Amino acid sequence: MASAAVAIAPVVSDLVDFLNASPTAFHAVDEAKRRLKAAGFSQLSEREEWAGLQPGRKYFFTRNHSTIVAFAIGAKYAAGNGFHIIGAHTDSPSLKLKPVSKVTKGGYLEVGVQTYGGGLWYTWFDRDLTVAGRVIVREKKDGAVSYAHKLVRVQEPVMRIPTLAIHLDRNISSEGLKINNQNHLVPVLATSVKNEMQKLVAENGSESSESKNTKHHPLLLQLIAKEANCKPDEICDFELQLCDTQPSTVAGAMKEFIFSGRLDNLCMSFCSLKALIESTSSEESLAHESGVRMVALFDHEEVGSDSAQGAGSPAMLDALSRITGSFNSSNSRLLEKAIQRSFLVSADMAHALHPNYMDKHEENHQPKLHGGLVIKHNANQRYATNAVTAFIFREIAERHHLPIQDFVVRNDMGCGSTIGPILASGVGIRTVDIGAPQLSMHSIREMCAVDDIKHSYEHFKAYFEEFTELDSKVKVDC
Repeated sequence: MASAAVAIAPVVSDLVDFLNASPTAFHAVDEAKRRLKAAGFSQLSEREEWAGLQPGRKYFFTRNHSTIVAFAIGAKYAAGNGFHIIGAHTDSPSLKLKPVSKVTKGGYLEVGVQTYGGGLWYTWFDRDLTVAGRVIVREKKDGAVSYAHKLVRVQEPVMRIPTLAIHLDRNISSEGLKINNQNHLVPVLATSVKNEMQKLVAENGSESSESKNTKHHPLLLQLIAKEANCKPDEICDFELQLCDTQPSTVAGAMKEFIFSGRLDNLCMSFCSLKALIESTSSEESLAHESGVRMVALFDHEEVGSDSAQGAGSPAMLDALSRITGSFNSSNSRLLEKAIQRSFLVSADMAHALHPNYMDKHEENHQPKLHGGLVIKHNANQRYATNAVTAFIFREIAERHHLPIQDFVVRNDMGCGSTIGPILASGVGIRTVDIGAPQLSMHSIREMCAVDDIKHSYEHFKAYFEEFTELDSKVKVDC
């Protein structure tokens, strides 16, 4: 007898769609832009004045097209009031094409890549890979030249990093897989003989469409040009990375898991973005709000956040300053007041207990899948959580009967970090570090639980809707 079909929550299906639309940070920001515009958010430019901001309205801006900040101004907002922020990141560990990617050896055309972040690189072997990212294209119209920024994604698998057969590596069973990132992480694009045959057929008396660019294989440039709807010679530069072609999916015998790449941290990016959109969806949503609800999704968290669009940049502080100043430019001290009234939820995926490696977790702090968001603690400030910020976030969960968990790393292990301490120290904002539990973090294929997607979205939405009222009851520096 066949088992009954398991219903998939709309928020889960929506996350899967978001993941499949976002192979790179650039695509994630583009998808976020699309959703925000559809929800009535107006786009701003950091190059222009923000003098026309109005209470009850919703806005967003991008930086480098890989970081995006969206915010909704309460109808009762006044300069100096607080900002209620969820921060996450758009990037994930990946293999990015080198400035000169053309590699030819052993009769193969290969593509030179560099490692980005701390990936589990062995999981990239024997996967059906493609490329995606952004391209700068030269355009000429009526004698004038301009340069367009285009996103590209080759849909079909065009590359692969093959493993070495066990017959040629007899020690792998006893010594394990040993990878040299320079020599072994080089994807195969084609064989030289097939490439030459194609060139002969293509020439066929007609003018060659090959690019004069000698840094990359012409075959690769042709694939990219087709996606960018341009000629290979019109490609001025690009930022591309390898991507797995296997789509994200709801899986497991009980349809209780999501199998996907980039859950760290597009899962938290999606849940925070959806919570902001849904908590400001009606005309009445902001009627009683005196603060500003904000989501900030940063690039480059996986490599330390030190960039013009990372959490270590002035991006968030610039936004807080410009919003505050647009409502009162005469009092420069209002920003400091606003920051002390503000709160940041640093949302980055957390480590769920692994059934095959249970000794890697401290016995009293073992987050479980389906167990709700995890509050992260570290006495050495690798996480920015303290008793006050943990209480506020936990209280919101208890009000809505949402599960909540705690995590602290073992004393004999190192602790990772997030954008939380960077923004807490750089901006001076109260911060709690949290995340949904997952397994296989930094693998090309990760997994989390569908229930935790619902818990995260509901928790974030409640945070936006109730923080102002709850914070007014918390007395600390009195």
